[in-house]
Amino acid sequence: MIAENYLQFFLRDLTKVKEEFSLYKNENDLWILKGDVKNSTGTLALHLIGNLKHFIGAQLGNTGYVRQRDKEFSDRNVPKGRILSEIEETISMLKKILPTIKDSDLEKEYPIKFLEEKRTIGYILLTLSTHLNYHLGQINYHRRMIAG
Repeated sequence: MIAENYLQFFLRDLTKVKEEFSLYKNENDLWILKGDVKNSTGTLALHLIGNLKHFIGAQLGNTGYVRQRDKEFSDRNVPKGRILSEIEETISMLKKILPTIKDSDLEKEYPIKFLEEKRTIGYILLTLSTHLNYHLGQINYHRRMIAG
């Protein structure tokens, strides 16, 4: 089943985000901005959590999650443990919802417009997976930049 393949990519990358978090020796370093870097690891993690809970949880799984996108970028100094817990919640949500999506569902229209256009569920899942992977790279870069 193709949706289960998406699940494997989401799980791989979210596990890597957790690993990156564990490599920060000082929790405050999760929030440091340096040079041209506009988003810290903490901010990127909050953004990824909100993004997946909204586009997969609320839209495909009817979880009732209400996204507050602005807070993903404005909240600061959220405890590391809370973020890791929210990543685990996101993983659990993905494990419940993605296996319910049939291959034939991937060609169905996604419930809401995405970037002002109608798209298929398959298109959205691919976009969300590459979005997660892109920000994972930024998180890795941030950690290495801060660690020196």
